[in-house]
Amino acid sequence: MKTFLICLAVTCVIASSAGAADWPWFRGPDGAGIGEVPGLPAQWTETNYLWHVKLPGSGHSSPVVCGTRLFVTCAESATAKRFALCLDAATGRTLWQREFESKTYQMNNDNSYASATPAADADGVVVVWTTPDEVLLVALNNAGDEIWRRPLGPFVCNHGTGSSPIIAGGLVVLCNDQDDPTAAPQNYSKPGSPKTPGKSFVIALDRKTGATKWQLERKSNQASFATPCTRRAENGALEIICASTAHGLTGVDAATGAINWTGGGTFAKRCVGSPAFGAGLVIQTEGAGGAGARLVAVRPGAKAETAYELQKPLPYVPTPLIVGDKLFLWGDNGLVACLRAANGETIWRERVEGSFYSSPVCVNNRIMNVTKTGDVITLGSGDKFEILGRVPLGERCHATPAIAGGVLFLRTYSQLFALGVPHFQ
Repeated sequence: MKTFLICLAVTCVIASSAGAADWPWFRGPDGAGIGEVPGLPAQWTETNYLWHVKLPGSGHSSPVVCGTRLFVTCAESATAKRFALCLDAATGRTLWQREFESKTYQMNNDNSYASATPAADADGVVVVWTTPDEVLLVALNNAGDEIWRRPLGPFVCNHGTGSSPIIAGGLVVLCNDQDDPTAAPQNYSKPGSPKTPGKSFVIALDRKTGATKWQLERKSNQASFATPCTRRAENGALEIICASTAHGLTGVDAATGAINWTGGGTFAKRCVGSPAFGAGLVIQTEGAGGAGARLVAVRPGAKAETAYELQKPLPYVPTPLIVGDKLFLWGDNGLVACLRAANGETIWRERVEGSFYSSPVCVNNRIMNVTKTGDVITLGSGDKFEILGRVPLGERCHATPAIAGGVLFLRTYSQLFALGVPHFQ
């Protein structure tokens, strides 16, 4: 075994079990984006990978992991045929692959037919497939058999979609936020474009049956692509935190669908990055045209209040990352800032070469992100800006890394890479 892997294995023996946690949906447990890969270096080469596989299609969705199973989606760019795959997380071996026929449609050039990240638990995986005609949630078990499917009606947004489901509290939750073409008619001037508002809502389905448990109706304005995060409310109840252009931030009781609080006001521009909770605050950005315009930090609860707001330069697509008492903002243009989460005070702000759609994650107290061209950048998380590593993957990337079982998983447009020594539970 290579020296690198031997060192990792020794480290795993003495490491805590933190690295064994699942990564069940976009940005992992609670949507926090934090994980452990014992002994992971900041620099590595092709020979260090645990495994590296080619996918049957392409896309931007991120991998998710539950137990020893990794789930990922992809699609054929020419036909829009979608694929859901289950791989053995320790070896990269495909356990099953399911295909879903679809059709091509107009979307943003930087989007794909497989941009929504799946959500997984011990019973299998839930994927969402979207066309202008239909938003479709499909649940597959660990053998790849379809358990249920729920069509949720048509989808209105000329950019395509990107919102991902989560599984929490025995529910599958999806923020189905859509455009109102009458609010931005210049974006819907082509013949055949929709002229009526999409139907926006947050829906929670029973994880086992797909039956609706609750549905929260929303105004349609500019579609948000944010994936919810979760927290425990003051009474200990599970809370789903949603971001919407028309409604701002909303804390929803997972069990009942009741609104616990709202905050941050409405957003004038799109919410593309997802909400992040940490240091007692919910952080959300808004923006347009590839640039963030405003960040709001809300203290959640029955008397939710805005702690502070920041103006650009800010990220538009990448989701903010909270690590301890620090807030990391990784801009689409490579401008990275480390702030004090409590008040937004700048500790450092520096530029990293490259442009970014992936969201940063914290691995072993280091900050990691991937450029659009597929370079993995690792930064220190201290009070001084420090580039620790830059590793090329050789293919463009919009996906966010996943961390589970002591392994780092990286997904490019059509490939998956695994790095580490597995110790799955």
